[in-house]
Amino acid sequence: MTLLASNQTEGLVCSHHHLYSSLARGMPAPPSVPTNFRTILENIWWRLDAALDLDSIYWSAALGALEAVRSGCTTTIDHHESPMAIEGSLDAIARACDDVGVRHVLAYGVTDRWNDGVLTDSPTRMSDGARRGLVETERYISSGGRAMVGVHASFTCSDETLEAAADLARRLAVGVHIHVAEGPDDKLAAQRLAHLADDSWLLVHCVYLSDELPGTIVHNPRSNMNNAVGYAHPTRFPNRVVLGTDGIGADMFEEARIAYARLREHDVTATPDTVWQWLENSYALAPESRNDVVSWTYDHMHEPWRLAFTPGVTPTDVVIDGRAVIKEGRVTTVDVDEVRAKAFESGVRLHKKLES
Repeated sequence: MTLLASNQTEGLVCSHHHLYSSLARGMPAPPSVPTNFRTILENIWWRLDAALDLDSIYWSAALGALEAVRSGCTTTIDHHESPMAIEGSLDAIARACDDVGVRHVLAYGVTDRWNDGVLTDSPTRMSDGARRGLVETERYISSGGRAMVGVHASFTCSDETLEAAADLARRLAVGVHIHVAEGPDDKLAAQRLAHLADDSWLLVHCVYLSDELPGTIVHNPRSNMNNAVGYAHPTRFPNRVVLGTDGIGADMFEEARIAYARLREHDVTATPDTVWQWLENSYALAPESRNDVVSWTYDHMHEPWRLAFTPGVTPTDVVIDGRAVIKEGRVTTVDVDEVRAKAFESGVRLHKKLES
């Protein structure tokens, strides 16, 4: 990072977020206890995203953006899915982030796993939902929105959908933002994506990635631990590595500490400098974040060895594109209590859908 004052950094970047997961807190228990990664997806996340509407999408994004800026994260690279509320979903997220004042790079994650509202295994052709997701993406980018072409994962997409997504990304001159080999169900990702991927792609997780693919690897250590999918060991590939949270907030220094602990667990000679370089690498994805200034409650913000073992470091001031979004610890752009209250109300409605 470019050194400012000893207690200042440039704005941090969350290179993979799911803002819609902000409303997952307090959701009812799944219909059955998940026992592996696939059943975690089916019983929790795929039920949640299918229940989203534009109201819950807005308030989950507003809450997530608020929590991001209060963690010193000024840019979130989001990956969204709401198969029953596709049209206008990217606008809702963008509006929420703009209201808070957080920079955003969005993606709608297309998938063929839904067929007329029913989950489908091993899809063989493009679904109507995937087609509508690509249309939403093209509409949003063509209207001036900053985004990538989102894909859920190769194992929930037909070859036709993967080809169409890669083609759209090339035509719009953007990258593809996709989960890659997060769990064993997607272990064939390298084979299916090898002829499509290029250096503009964001390859998220890569725990079970068997062969090198071009693109930037987004390491999400805390999420990988939470889903018990194993250690991704991102340094085994020559790719640029960045850090994401996979929807578990946007506290990038906390994520970096966890990433360092996991790295150190597998290599006792590793140092925090490696992980802090992953934070630095994110500016290749969102270079405008270098124009943001975050002042912290700690005077050693340029020393990875100190930061790796110093929890509780928080911003006092955040300036994004010249605008003071946090000043002396207070958010200036939105009413924090209102955002929390409205997000809670929206979450209650969302959770009632899940109960039924």
